[in-house]
Amino acid sequence: MTGRRWPGRDRGAFTAELAAGLPALMLLLFAGLAAVSAVAAKGQCLDAAREAALAEARGGSGAAAGARVAPPGAAVELTGDGEAVTARVRAHLRVLGANLPAITVEGTATAAREPEAIP
Repeated sequence: MTGRRWPGRDRGAFTAELAAGLPALMLLLFAGLAAVSAVAAKGQCLDAAREAALAEARGGSGAAAGARVAPPGAAVELTGDGEAVTARVRAHLRVLGANLPAITVEGTATAAREPEAIP
């Protein structure tokens, strides 16, 4: 004969499962939000590096062009020789609060100098 399930024997099971599973669910949610934030900042850094490299290659101010597009607090670094310009944009992100370590995202782009802009 199979055991009969008596009513009221599993009282509180849902509460126990919720108490065990909710912290894991919240951790996954925060990790997902951090990943989305980092990917968005990476895209902004790539756009800013592209803008900075193109502006510098055309003879303009690459640092100013990159700073307009870059995430807040990002550093724009320009290097290059007579034929090409390389722009690197770095940003530090605090994704889950001020007390945790920051994530550094970076974007790099290279552009050939325009013929009239070659020194």
